Amino acid sequence: MQRPGKNNGLTDVPGLLVGHYTDAAAASGTTVVLCPDGAVAGVDVRGAAPGTRETDLLAPENLVDRVQAICLSGGSVYGLAAADGAVQFLASRAIGFPLGDGQVAPIVPAAVLYDLGRGPTFKPPVASAWGEKACQTATDGPVACGCVGAGTGAQAGGIKGGVGSASAILECGMLVGALAAVNSLGSTIDPVTGTFWEARLEMEAEFAGRPDHRPVILPPPSAGQPAGNTTLAVVATDATLTKAQAKRIAMMAQDGLARAIRPAHTLFDGDVVFCLATGRQALPESSGAFTIPAAEIRLNEIGHAAADCLARAIIHAILAAQSAYGITAHRDLARR
Repeated sequence: MQRPGKNNGLTDVPGLLVGHYTDAAAASGTTVVLCPDGAVAGVDVRGAAPGTRETDLLAPENLVDRVQAICLSGGSVYGLAAADGAVQFLASRAIGFPLGDGQVAPIVPAAVLYDLGRGPTFKPPVASAWGEKACQTATDGPVACGCVGAGTGAQAGGIKGGVGSASAILECGMLVGALAAVNSLGSTIDPVTGTFWEARLEMEAEFAGRPDHRPVILPPPSAGQPAGNTTLAVVATDATLTKAQAKRIAMMAQDGLARAIRPAHTLFDGDVVFCLATGRQALPESSGAFTIPAAEIRLNEIGHAAADCLARAIIHAILAAQSAYGITAHRDLARR
């Protein structure tokens, strides 16, 4: 049986830290996942309106196989500036791809979501300082969830979105975690039952202790706007993976996003899932020439767990969110 990790969050994966910068007045913010020792990374982009940086670098055939951080930000296209701050933070600590003579190039892929117009000004004052400040707050402790970081101004299916995280310890002892910034066109809630699409994945009553999660009455759906949504996610494992394997795990994790948010990957979303592998545990050796390789069996287990963790993280994002910016949170919806 799987069980949640100590923090029930992405930071349960050894080698990862999470930090947020939140500008509540501007209804936006930035979330950074740091991996100071480096992590093999892959990415899968499914939404039709993505805003990304350095995702091509993560293709299996390309040179660099390790990243030092992932930056997720509000601010739409302007939010990509936050990644510059994460680069400067890492460079000042000599963390990055070695260039010789003590110089480094920090590798910080990034993705953004659309939260423009939800604060007092249409464009939030996002800048490189947001990424640097998010790095400064990064810890390996419990992940702050709700209206923080990249999820500050998020909206999900007409109700308040936010940041959520979850983890699982597999029966083999390997760890899998997920973090999501949920700002989707689709809803996380089945309108027929008033409950979360993927509530069945709950571990150890993790949802029951949150604010009233009885079936809710959803507000009328709002029309989507081009590039006006997007769910961003990072899944991670302590397994040793290649870039191709990390990409496959990211692809499998997208299934968890699609189960938890319906519809997903729309023309109005820029859905992106990154995968990080910190390499603390090796995959098993093949058991013989005429059997399915044990490593592939374990990869399936990791991918399945990543999808489920991501779906649970999405639910945590909605449960932790508070009403703000004229958007009603799940906790404040009328109950059936």
